Amino acid sequence: MSVANTSVITIEPGKRGGKPCVRGMRITVYDVLSYLTAGMQPREILEEFPYLTADDIQACLAYAADRERLTLVSR
Repeated sequence: MSVANTSVITIEPGKRGGKPCVRGMRITVYDVLSYLTAGMQPREILEEFPYLTADDIQACLAYAADRERLTLVSR
């Protein structure tokens, strides 16, 4: 099951060094995930960044889960 919503997560070579961003904005998947891992609740992120939506946060989590699913470790 591929869960990353490609219409929400975008990658543009000239924006934020080509890192995955939310809806073409300058906020990256990493930014959102780092706020969550620092202990911010989704509602706090939405209050701090009113241009984000709950679907954006969910898309970041889905993108990270999909990337993890595709990660291979080789010897």
